Amino acid sequence: MSNLEKYDEIFLTNFRVTKEQLNTLEYQSVSVWDSIGHMGLIAALEETFEIMIDTEDIISYASYENGKKILLKYNVEI
Repeated sequence: MSNLEKYDEIFLTNFRVTKEQLNTLEYQSVSVWDSIGHMGLIAALEETFEIMIDTEDIISYASYENGKKILLKYNVEI
């Protein structure tokens, strides 16, 4: 499974959205991406990609697309 497929699966599973929604998905754009959902997302990303995301990056992780850029900082290419 590619990193993109893993990344997509995390969003699809955690937020119960469709693949078509991913590119425009932003924090609080769906009811399950609230503060609790956000921490679940971060935990899943850290576990899947075996990284520790800094607090600053957790706070700025505001969209599906932005997340790809943040993960690059941790040498995770999507």
